Amino acid sequence: MGCGQVSLVLLDTHVWVWLLNGSERLGPKARKAIQRSLADEAVLVSAISPWEVAMLVSKGRLVLDRDVGEWVQVALSLPGFRLEPVSPEVAVASTRLPGKIHSDPADRLIAATTRHLGSTLITADQLLLDYSKAGHIKTLKAGL
Repeated sequence: MGCGQVSLVLLDTHVWVWLLNGSERLGPKARKAIQRSLADEAVLVSAISPWEVAMLVSKGRLVLDRDVGEWVQVALSLPGFRLEPVSPEVAVASTRLPGKIHSDPADRLIAATTRHLGSTLITADQLLLDYSKAGHIKTLKAGL
């Protein structure tokens, strides 16, 4: 599957946080693809991502500028962003992904969502980038 013209994008959880926190870790190519998709209101965030953000905050691995519940609410209300639910089809598909992918349930749901929608996942997760190289999902590397 690989990379090509990006239209409908799904942000990996860390990319969503990087984007909204203005992190320099998000590279220019990824920023440009996100901006293009925002104009089409086609930037998706998996329903598992708010849970992941809240878990990171609860474990002290992520510090936000406000309460996590408020951060998520504001982040999802921004123009161009859309929360993509975890449908029963995606939930089942996450247990039947082809090839070798790590066992993290959130990443499996994100990969399954990407496959289901035919979208491009923007991520810096090397395991997901490798999964893309094997032809199972479309990705765009988020980092520099």
